[in-house]
Amino acid sequence: MWKCNIEALIKESGLRKDYIAEKIKVSPRQLRKYEKFELFIPAETGLLLAELLNCKFDDFYEKIKDKE
Repeated sequence: MWKCNIEALIKESGLRKDYIAEKIKVSPRQLRKYEKFELFIPAETGLLLAELLNCKFDDFYEKIKDKE
């Protein structure tokens, strides 16, 4: 199972979501879908977002261990 950290990273950055969406060339609605893990962020868009948020693409997703 995977956890998406995009929303937390955006909040931590202090940048406005409409500004971020414009910079990575997506609509604010599309950005929201990435935050809520409704869609997986494409590599090119993810790399732009990572650069803007001063983090690595790997920081966006975290594997959660399944309970056995």
